[in-house]
Amino acid sequence: MKVLVLSITAGEGHNSTAKTICEYFNERGAEACVLDTYKYLNKALGLTVDKGYLFTVKSAKLAYKKAYRMLEKRRKSNDKISATRATNRVLASKLLPYIKEYQPDVIICTHIFAGMLLDSLKRHKKISARTYGIVTDFTMHPYWEEALHLDYIITANELLTIQAKKKGYTSEQILPSGIPINCKFEKIGDKAEARIELGLDIGKPTVLLMGGSMGYGNIESTVTMLDSLDRDFQLITVCGNNKEAKLRIDELQTKKKLLNLGYVNNVDRLMDASDCIITKPGGLTTSEALAKRLPIIIVNPIPGQEDRNTEFLLNYGAAMSVTKTHPLDEAIYELFEHPEKIELMRGAIDMIRKPESTRSLCDFVIERAREDGIEI
Repeated sequence: MKVLVLSITAGEGHNSTAKTICEYFNERGAEACVLDTYKYLNKALGLTVDKGYLFTVKSAKLAYKKAYRMLEKRRKSNDKISATRATNRVLASKLLPYIKEYQPDVIICTHIFAGMLLDSLKRHKKISARTYGIVTDFTMHPYWEEALHLDYIITANELLTIQAKKKGYTSEQILPSGIPINCKFEKIGDKAEARIELGLDIGKPTVLLMGGSMGYGNIESTVTMLDSLDRDFQLITVCGNNKEAKLRIDELQTKKKLLNLGYVNNVDRLMDASDCIITKPGGLTTSEALAKRLPIIIVNPIPGQEDRNTEFLLNYGAAMSVTKTHPLDEAIYELFEHPEKIELMRGAIDMIRKPESTRSLCDFVIERAREDGIEI
């Protein structure tokens, strides 16, 4: 079985999801590869989307928020007369030669823009491979209604089925197996062992502060504020690719024990060692935290889909949110003052976590392929 995974670089979440899926299929004996779709079609287009996204979320958040809200309220594009559909048809025609040469049995997309290209090819009967679209947030991006011709849509949870149906998907198309995460998040490791491994105190409450792959947010000031709290806990910080923040935090003289890290590949062990996580609510990071039954304190959501992720997690009791009127120090105090609060949040997490999301998706894809007479 040959699997083509289409991603688009806009932050690292979509690429990480694509890589995870590809690695799992290869481990199962299938042949799988990832294509950064826009960069393949047009390098300038790929860089524009990537750099434009990074600029927007860092420097033009209000504009992004307004644009996202407008997309949520817009009328659905006409099937026959639409600038969006016309553009995607042109881009899809440029993608088709690659697909014909690779000859995949299955095509999976981890970004809606790639999904819209697949939709165009399916709509005009240019490809016969089964197609899957992965929604990498706890909400349906407005443009997913432009990809109704995909065979299946993968959502973060059964609770999003109502949103998917409103977009126009049928029950048969919706697979609520969860946002695909690395299989090392499937199991919860021993907390004491993880702390020993990381050089932390075994019995001390531990807070994990993550800024995402981009090191988003003012991590240094957050560390300073947390260090000033009159609570006895230790802190792990992950600065991602923000090397400047990593250096500034390294220079801090903190009273609390601090493990300060840059870009890491052992987030699963950091989560095993922690009692809660402070993070922006990206779909991938929050899915990993949920898999590890880790209560979430949400900070700095990117306007748009991360606002919607926040609403989802708050509505189901899996997270707390930091706002101007509910600052981080109060959230930490509330969490550690009443340990039963953590247990209540873990109970809520158990209702929505999907630790075997990648395994479930790939098993489903393989089963459908076998039904089509394709050998793995």
